[in-house]
This record gives sequence, structure tokens and C-alpha cells, in this order.
Amino acid sequence: MKRSAKVMLFGTLAGMTIAMTACSSNNNEGSPSANGNDGNTSANEPVTLEFWTIALQPKFNDYFNALFADYAKTHPNVTIDWKDYPLDAIQSKLLATAAGGDAPDVVNLNTEFANQLASKGALADLGSLISEETKSAYFDGIFNSTVFDGKPYAFPWYTGTQVLYMNKSLVEKAGLDPANPPKTKEELYEWGRQIKEKTGAAGYATQFSANHFPSEDIPILNEDRTAAAFNSDAGVAVIQNLKDLVDEGIILKDDANFDKQIQYYASEQVAFELSGPTFINFIKTAAEDVYNNTIAVPLPTGKGDLRYSNSMNIVVPKGSSHPQEAADFAAFLTNADNQTAFSKIANTLPSTKKSIEDPFFTQSDNTLEAQAKIASAQSLDKAQEYFLGVPNASDINTAINRKLQEIILNGADVKSSLDAAAAEVNDVLKNAEN
Repeated sequence: MKRSAKVMLFGTLAGMTIAMTACSSNNNEGSPSANGNDGNTSANEPVTLEFWTIALQPKFNDYFNALFADYAKTHPNVTIDWKDYPLDAIQSKLLATAAGGDAPDVVNLNTEFANQLASKGALADLGSLISEETKSAYFDGIFNSTVFDGKPYAFPWYTGTQVLYMNKSLVEKAGLDPANPPKTKEELYEWGRQIKEKTGAAGYATQFSANHFPSEDIPILNEDRTAAAFNSDAGVAVIQNLKDLVDEGIILKDDANFDKQIQYYASEQVAFELSGPTFINFIKTAAEDVYNNTIAVPLPTGKGDLRYSNSMNIVVPKGSSHPQEAADFAAFLTNADNQTAFSKIANTLPSTKKSIEDPFFTQSDNTLEAQAKIASAQSLDKAQEYFLGVPNASDINTAINRKLQEIILNGADVKSSLDAAAAEVNDVLKNAEN
């Protein structure tokens, strides 16, 4: 599948402090074996699947042990050998084994690394291993993040999206109705303009990075990912508008990292924060009175009509000795019932459409935490990953980010700066080919 650049986001959500409960399901709906495909091994032949995850032990031992027991009820010949590693360790180990005879069978990876391995031919094409019912169970934007040339290479697992946090007092002082929040970026800018005029506070603080382009439907690279595409007339207009918003004081003139964003919001220098659920604990600690005055709503979208997600996936390395059994287990692990159960104990979002019908994602007790959870769940239909899908992607992002900072913070010319960034990006792409 050819796509414009989406978002490169790393990390695992499993490090949160969570009360453990033993929850899982024996519903194997969508698994190929459950739909009449017997796989590539006799149902009576013992199979051991080596299953790798990222930083989930020991917090989730009870959950996974219960899940393995449930799976054994319908697959008594399959034993799951679960191993857990830090992110860096799993990447290096998998690079060394993915295509070889000692490869694991089922592995937890973030989207960027999954796509890097898929592009190197190190992952199994799941197209013939999973049913159409399984493919359609996940949110399209998340599932398609690991589809290339029509071939799926990963099962989406747990994910997260940003929401819009609003200082209710500042919003109301500006004469705006928090019950009818902005739905688009243009509306958000208008709200920020009115807040600036009426209260003196800015709209929000952010970092000036390459993901501003795809959020406004501007591709970072051309379709075959061989050259920069963001320095078009449309791309120039997007960055000129961003610069104008900063000059007007609607967006703070600071390339603000997450810590700075918390400080600005806690001190009520800004009325909004665009962030994920982890922001809540930070603002509650930094300024409890501001936390008590904050509400959460779905994040307004730009012309790209997307909300960035941060997903974990489950893949089957090409070197697996049991690809069909591995795909069957991965389908079970990521089905709606099991994703719902995991989300309830891990404070994550599921990537399955059916999961968010559960009352857990729709009913609120009016706490900020519940509002953010519901707003995030409501965002999943527009969720997409941001990644470039090319070697040295971090160098490309760095080159663009540096020029954006020169434009917005130092007043550099927009067109010539983007052309210079594009030239750097093209050099990175050429060097990656050599």
C-alpha cells in the first residue's frame, strides 16, 4: 500500500502503575483455525510457540497466565513459552534471529520497527494466515499502518491517542462554551485567538516538528518514498500559517517539550494541552487546582482528518517454524474480548472496533480520567500512526524539525528554509540507498 508519511511514535504503555486482575477470554473468533483452517500442523502434534513481549513482566503475569490457560482449552497441543525483554533488547535480538531457524514465533513490536522488519522481508505475510473477519476487526487506520502492497504484516494490539485538555475557567472567561468544543484545527485556532484577546493566555504550547505536515494532509515524502514532498506550495502555506499563529500569540513561541507544556498549562499561561492520558497525573501533581478545572474532549483534526496513535503490534517473524499456529495465537491475543480485558487493567486503548462498545469506554463518572478515556476511545476511528517507513527516518525528522525551529523561532524565510530541509532529506534518502 502506498501512503503519505504518517507518525513515528515509539514506546510501551506497560510501565504504568496498575492494579492487576486476572481477566481474559476464550473467545477465539476470527482465528483461522476457529474458522476451519487447520494450520500447517496436525491438531494432535505438540507445538511450542516462543512469544516475546516488551516490558510487561511482572505486572501482567496474572493476565497472561490466565490467557494462556484459556487458549489451551481450545488448543491443547499448543504451549506458549513467554519471554519478556526491554525494547532495546528485543530489537537487537530480533534483528539477529528474525529470518533464521532460531526465530521466535510471536513478537510484540512498535509500528516503526515492525515496518522496518517487514520492508527487509523479515516478517511473515499474514494475508493467507488470517481470515477477512480478523482483518476487519481492527480500526482501519491502525491496521493499515502495517500493510504494504496489500500485504498485512502485523496484528494491531494496544494503542493510545491524544485528546484536547481545556482549562474550563479560561474558556468560559473568553465567552466560549466548553460543552461545544472545537472540532477542527481552524476552530481551535479561533478559540485560541478569542482566549488570547479576552484573557491574555495563549491557546497552547507545542513542539514544531515534521508531523505538522501529515496532520494537514501534506505528505512528507513522495508516494514511492524516494524524495521529499513537503516543500510544495501547500506545505509552505501550512508552515506560514503556523508561524503566523505563533507571531499572533495563539501558539506560544517556544519549541516546548512535554515538561514545558505541563509548566505552561499548570501556570495557566495556556488554555489547552494536546496530549495523551499520562498528562493527567503530571498536571494533578503540578497544580491540583488546575487539574480540578480541566476537562477532556476529542482532539480537533486538521485537513488530514487524523489523530495520531501510538500503537503496539503483534508480528510473526518469517523464521517461525509454526507460522499458522503463531498467527492463530496472535489473533486470539488481539481479539476484541482479550483487548478489552487488557485495556481495563493496563489503562490503554484497544485497536479492535468491537471493544469500544464496552461500557468501560462509554460511561463516565465525570472525572478527568474518565473523560480522557472516553475522548480517546472516540478518536480511534481517525487514528493513524506517524512514521516514514524508510531507513534513517530519525535523520529526516531531525532535518525538518531544525528548519521549522529556524522559521518559527528565528524568523527564517519559510520557502527557502523548507527547500533547504528538502535537500537535506533527499541526501538522507540517497545515502540510505548506498
